[in-house]
Amino acid sequence: MQRTLIAGSILCSVLMGCASYVAPGRGANMGAFGISQADRETNTDTSIQVSLDKKPLAGFPASIAIVRVESPGYQSNSASSYGSGAYSVVTTRDVETPEELQRMMKLPMVQGVAPVNRLLLTSNLESDRELRQAAASLHSDFLLIYTFDTTFYVRDFAKPLSVITLGLSPNENASVVTTASAVLMDTRNGYVYGVDETTARSNQIASAWTSDDAVDDARLRTEGKAFDQLVGEFEKTWKGVVQQYAGAPAPGPAAVTSGIH
Repeated sequence: MQRTLIAGSILCSVLMGCASYVAPGRGANMGAFGISQADRETNTDTSIQVSLDKKPLAGFPASIAIVRVESPGYQSNSASSYGSGAYSVVTTRDVETPEELQRMMKLPMVQGVAPVNRLLLTSNLESDRELRQAAASLHSDFLLIYTFDTTFYVRDFAKPLSVITLGLSPNENASVVTTASAVLMDTRNGYVYGVDETTARSNQIASAWTSDDAVDDARLRTEGKAFDQLVGEFEKTWKGVVQQYAGAPAPGPAAVTSGIH
């Protein structure tokens, strides 16, 4: 991805797709089918077994920390990023709206939603651990990490544009495509509760791109649409998480453990 995790446009009719997923319950007892626990552990890669062995630790009602990540060195006309390493963090809310945050705060079993501030972050960002540590500082049980992958196209060219020529022919159609992705993690151990993804597109005559601001405005509109749809998918995912996991007793204060990098 051009801007990846660990490192949306104009009408609903231009939305390309969306999806959400809630992690299901535990697997069946394979011993009933002649496969012992020892066989499963012996034949599973160690790093994969560590991920499979993680248990959900968050209790309900819960607080959620949210953070946007992009590729290292990310910068746009409306936002810049913080941190170096595998990814960077964007704390400027250039496409997110207060109304979308309020929608998340009104979800069942949510007692608070808090954006991660750069003052809570270290400068070297290599894995989810640094973000979970920041979420723990906010006493948040869950961490929602999201990112935007935006590309620009003219006509039906197969490749996305890395350099956009302004004042293109009025006969050419320009489009911006944004895919917004999110993962909901347990602050304590990085257990993944669910993932969401939406894609949005905006189209216009390429000759309208006569300045950097015009191009960036198209990006902002598309990313804004994609994020609005992402919040809608997260609402579905969260309700599934509550249904699946809210019966667990609430643990003590959040303490971060090492995740898989």
